[in-house]
Order: sequence, then C-alpha cells, then structure tokens
Amino acid sequence: MKNLNEFTVLEAVEKLKVEEISSVNLVKSCLNRIKKYDKKIKALITLVEDSAIKEAEEADQEIKKYGAVIFEFKPLLGVPYICKDNFSTKGIKTTAASKVLENYIPPYESTVTLRLKKAGAILLGKANMDAFAHGSSTENSDFFTTKNPWDLDRVPGGSSGGSAAAVAANMCLFSIGSETGGSIRGPASWCGVTGLKPSYGRVSRYGVIAMASSTDCPGPITKNVEDSAYILNIIAGKDSKDATSNPESAPNFMPDEDFNLKGIRIGKPSSYFNISLEKGVREKVESALELLKKMGAVIVDVDLLDPKYSIAVYTIIQRSEVSSNLARFDGVRYGNDRTHFGFEAKKRIMLGTYTLSAGYYDAYYSKAQKVRTLVKENFEDIFKKVDVLVAPSMPCVAPKIGESEKSPMFGELMDLLAEPSAIAGLPGISIPCGFSDNLPVGIQFIGKFDDEKIVLDVANYFQKETDFHSFPPEL
Repeated sequence: MKNLNEFTVLEAVEKLKVEEISSVNLVKSCLNRIKKYDKKIKALITLVEDSAIKEAEEADQEIKKYGAVIFEFKPLLGVPYICKDNFSTKGIKTTAASKVLENYIPPYESTVTLRLKKAGAILLGKANMDAFAHGSSTENSDFFTTKNPWDLDRVPGGSSGGSAAAVAANMCLFSIGSETGGSIRGPASWCGVTGLKPSYGRVSRYGVIAMASSTDCPGPITKNVEDSAYILNIIAGKDSKDATSNPESAPNFMPDEDFNLKGIRIGKPSSYFNISLEKGVREKVESALELLKKMGAVIVDVDLLDPKYSIAVYTIIQRSEVSSNLARFDGVRYGNDRTHFGFEAKKRIMLGTYTLSAGYYDAYYSKAQKVRTLVKENFEDIFKKVDVLVAPSMPCVAPKIGESEKSPMFGELMDLLAEPSAIAGLPGISIPCGFSDNLPVGIQFIGKFDDEKIVLDVANYFQKETDFHSFPPEL
C-alpha cells in the first residue's frame, strides 16, 4: 500500500469509512512529509501540528462511534488539508504573506474554511503566496520564495504557489487556493496538479483577504479531477455574508460515470494558440487535442478575442480594486502601517489610484469595464457553438527563480491565457497533459458561466484515459 500522504481525498475517505486507516496516522503521515521536505520547498508559512493531531483523534473517535454513516454528515471527516494564507482562520495567524499582517490573528472564520471544518476536514497549516496575492510566482511573498517540487530552482507559480506545491509534494491530500486572474490554474499547471477555478460567486469570498473583489474566486487544488468536484460540493453555495455569492442551489458536481466525449464540441480558440507558446507546451497540448479527438470529441476552431486585450482590462481593473481594498490597511484597526507594504503592493496601489483619479477614471477604468463587457459577450457567443473551450494553461513550463525580474508585467504575461475567462467570471480547470524537459505541462478547459459540471466531466474523462496526473516529483 502506498504511503498515507499519497492518497487522494476519495481514496482516504473510503479507507477511513471502514477504519482501514486512522485519521491520526493520515495526519501524522502528512506532518512527517512536511517536516522532511518543507525546509527546502517552503510551501508553508504556519503549521498547526498540535491542533491537527487533536482534531484527528476526535475524528477517529467519531468514526469508531458512528461508523461510515457519519460521512453522510461530515464528508471530509479526518482528511488533512492546507489552506492559502489569505483565508481568515479564527485563532490561527493569517498573514496573506505580507509584513503588514505578520502577526494578525483573525477573530472570525472564512466561509470556505468554516464549511470545510463542518465537513470534518483537518487544517494542517497555511500556505505561502505572493503577498496579498500580487504575483504569479510566489516570489513576491514578503517572507520567502516557495520552490517548485519538480525543480527547486524554479517557481511553483502564484499567487497560490504554496498551495499547489504542497499538493504536488504530497504534504496534504488537497489544498485551497484563490484565483483572480490565473492564481489557481497557473500554479496547478507548473506543479503538475489539478486546479479548479469555479464561476465567480459559486464559492463565497467572505473571510478571504480581498485583492480584486470583482474577480476573486476561491477554489480547490487537488491530485485529480474527482477530488476537485468532491471539494467543490462542500465549499460551493449561497452565503448571506457575501452579496456576490450565487443565490441558486449548487448542483452535484461529481463527474458522471457514464459520461463520454462522443459529440462533445470542444472549441479551440486560434488566438490562444497564435501567441508565443514554448515549443514543448505547444506539442503536449496539441497531442492532448489529438487524443481528445480520438476519444470522440469534435474539435471546433473558434474566434475568441485576442487575449492581449484582456491583459489591459485585467491590469486596470485589478489595480483599481487593489488600491481600494488595501486602503483599509492603515495600521489602526489591525496589522502594521503602510510602510510595511512590499514593492509590488506599492506599485499596484499607485497605478490603481491613478486610474481611479479625477480626469483619468473615464479614460482608463470606465473604458476597461466596457471592454470587459465585450469580452463577456464574446464568450457568450462562442458558447452557443461549443460546450467547452480548450487551451494551454500557461505559455511555458515553470521558469527559473528570478526570471520574473526581467519583466514588470511578468505575472500578466504568464497568466495571459487565464485572464480573459477570469474577468468574464467563467469556470476553468487546469490538469496535467504531459511533460516538457521533465516539467509538467497543463491544459485547461473553460466552461460557460455557472457550468462547472461540463468542465469537470470533460477533464475527468481525459484524466481517466491518461496517467499524467499520477506522476509525483522526485524529492
């Protein structure tokens, strides 16, 4: 039997149900893995070992007392996970990887972590990230850079880099990240794991330290698609504390067993393939498209707006909302004062304040919102012709640490293929589709608004027929 920390969520749940394994041993296996490897990966900012073991002991007692039936009420009972450090966790330090919040301990719980807690999941620790989620490499953390488990000289992606690296390194069974414009799909691609960005509003933002409120979206990072669907079932749903949360009841997101690709129309946007893609990435994604065709899918060439337009829109809107959201960190209510902001945060605040200022609002912010509407309408038109869209997740494999310093727009250029669907609020998932120079390559599937189900069905079918997701990095 493989090591307990290597289990998927669903594998662990099935074994916990029949007491074939214990939660204590499962948690300790993950903690031992963290202690052994996190010194060099640096995925975690905070570890909560004592509370994790205590909660595992309590989970085992519940399972012993009630048996498998308890999982109908607590579907994640005894399952350990790691959470990005921008989710408020009551009584546990939450820094957003910033010096501003270096010693901040929230007095309340985010909706996502509360729902996971009620489902019985056990928090192991808080993951490193780009400070305030400002970045695509985790190099912008105010504390340290997280390393990619596949190559410690490379970045894991960002801003959810610690969350993705922890899953890739088998330090936990799943993690929680957040995405504004690629911050789940990008790290998932570069770390060779599965990253799901739900539709905007599908998962509550309450208790998530805001970056860009109109695009921020929590989501799971897992070892396979089925686990992502399982976690989404738990964290999705209306929340009275978040006015932007979807008022409709969330469906069952678990992939259909009898689903197949025959007749499924997969749109291939030429503009997403005409950009400068790294040779190895292009080859692996094209091979995946051929495989999808053999599986029965109909590949349809479609004309989506050039993603370069979304870079400008995303940059203006995101910086403007950053400027507004970070205004609360004045050192009075909590945290250190504004002198503790890192360079990236200061840069984004300045640009955002400029685009919102009198005389420039109409020229920049207002115009960006109009183009955003055009992007949304363009997607809506395309989804009248196809069921899902397919594209590379990232234009290249994980770059070396320090590469980001060569371009002030590094993050936007790396997230180029995720930003259009992000500003449109659409669901998307990145899954592994091969390797280039022994580094993971990700392919993404994008669905229409509120249709995570087709995205998960298609991605799961591809994953069942391939084994790219089953290769762990050698540490």
